[in-house]
Amino acid sequence: MRFYDLLQLDPAVVKQKLRAAQTNKERARLWLAMGLRSALIVLFAILCIAPVGKYFGPQNSPMGVALFCLMLGFRFVDFGYCIKDSLLNLGITFFLLLVSPVAASLVNPVFAVCIHALSFFIILLMASDNPIMGNGGMYGFAYVFLSGNPVTGELFYKRAAVALIGYVICAVIFYAKHRKKHQNIRFREVAARFDLTNEKSRWQLRMALGVGLVLTLGYFSGIKHFMWMGFSCAAMLSTYPYSVNIKSRCIHRMIGVVCGSLAFFAIYLITPPSLTSLLGPLGGFFLGFCTDYRFKSGINCFGALMMAAGIYGIHSAVLLRVVNNLFGVLLALGFIYVYDKLIDQRYVPLTTREELEELEQLEEDEEAGL
Repeated sequence: MRFYDLLQLDPAVVKQKLRAAQTNKERARLWLAMGLRSALIVLFAILCIAPVGKYFGPQNSPMGVALFCLMLGFRFVDFGYCIKDSLLNLGITFFLLLVSPVAASLVNPVFAVCIHALSFFIILLMASDNPIMGNGGMYGFAYVFLSGNPVTGELFYKRAAVALIGYVICAVIFYAKHRKKHQNIRFREVAARFDLTNEKSRWQLRMALGVGLVLTLGYFSGIKHFMWMGFSCAAMLSTYPYSVNIKSRCIHRMIGVVCGSLAFFAIYLITPPSLTSLLGPLGGFFLGFCTDYRFKSGINCFGALMMAAGIYGIHSAVLLRVVNNLFGVLLALGFIYVYDKLIDQRYVPLTTREELEELEQLEEDEEAGL
């Protein structure tokens, strides 16, 4: 395999190849590919985010972060229908990411939850026809991050300019990578397949409602940095298929968040102040080596806490990180329980529910080492 092709592989695939490698030279080549891939992603993130903050204001850097995530995803995941409809809906997606978080912050809680839920549902319906690819979590991250950092006035117009530039760049990438796919499938055909007896449709509705509720609750409750609560909840709701053990995933996330936050706290205290700004990119680099969800959750704390420490101080930032994530996973579990009673048990055939329960029990037994 060419070295360039190795750079395109997910770390989990590279680690499988490492276990099967026969020589030290082959192992070194694989480690180099994984390290270089991670470094290039960090460099790409800096090139995407830094210019936005410099030319459009630091308050609009969140749009740069969202663009970075979307551009990475567009290289590999299409919308599942023809390029004409895809480019149109890509524009609608950017419009909703720009307008909906701001609109929801300007109205009462009832209208806010409706705006969030409806907007995010439309995004998932248009852009996540194949949720097994994980792009639902990518859109969830972008929507939550922008909802946690709304802007108004002149800054909003600057953010709109960033969104327009980002759309053009993403449209070019999307066209280059996916123009020949699904040429005979229209979006209306995909939308017409929405049916609550279908697992994907229930997943889309569940995630949209859950994210809408948690964002509204966080914002109107005045919870500091409530978007961390939104990230945590969205990460739980984005799991697909339903056979994934949500309780186990919640536990793994909290283990990662607590350990990652404590590790960052310790490293931050012993790092010279002139070098603390490097902790965020360093965390991003090591994230490229992670495959276990607990480690990913822990390493993600470095970039998040690096930004928050400058706002709240290191002690308060660490406390907020842990508490908000705990609230997020608890809200996700509570919402999933209610959604299951109101929607899933009404639309899922009994035999399917029994199969899912058996799968969850098997996963719990595996976690317990039985």
